[in-house]
Amino acid sequence: MSSPPRAEGLRERKKARTRRTIQEHAMRLFTEQGYEATTVEQIAEAAEISPSTFFRYFPVKEDVVLQDDYDPVLMAMLAAQPADLEPVPALRATVRGAFEHLPPDEERQILARTRLRLSHAALRARAADHMISTIDTLAEGIARRRGLDAPDALSRTTAGAVVGALLPALFGWARSDGARRLADVADEALGLLESGLHP
Repeated sequence: MSSPPRAEGLRERKKARTRRTIQEHAMRLFTEQGYEATTVEQIAEAAEISPSTFFRYFPVKEDVVLQDDYDPVLMAMLAAQPADLEPVPALRATVRGAFEHLPPDEERQILARTRLRLSHAALRARAADHMISTIDTLAEGIARRRGLDAPDALSRTTAGAVVGALLPALFGWARSDGARRLADVADEALGLLESGLHP
């Protein structure tokens, strides 16, 4: 028998809180003693969980930096965009809507995690897997908006172009130490893509 929707929602929220708690302790330890010097056992102890529980949330240490809860939020926001919007404008509005209401502390966490990604080869390598997953998720959302059961070449190419536009914007934002709001940086990048890369 399946759980009632309310119970499932409560369980998901509890899992999300636990995941955020683990990430917060991990980031604090990375700042205090460095990424390479910090072990999974130390993160687990700080978060008051067992190492086996850590690995239920994050398959490898790199994932504690790379994983987030944004994909489901983005997909829900993309589905809610007006039906007459083309894919890139719809994704631009989705990303803008998701980032412009980020609390300052959450934006600082994204900044710290992005800077770590730029600083460690193991994180950059693992990030490629996450990027492929994000492209697949976006392609599915685009395909659904177009009334397709599965992503086609246009859906996958659009998703790849959007991720490709966002990555250098995100990395430039991190190198500037977050000098501008993330929402503005992302919107500028997707605005260029929407215009056909004409300034």
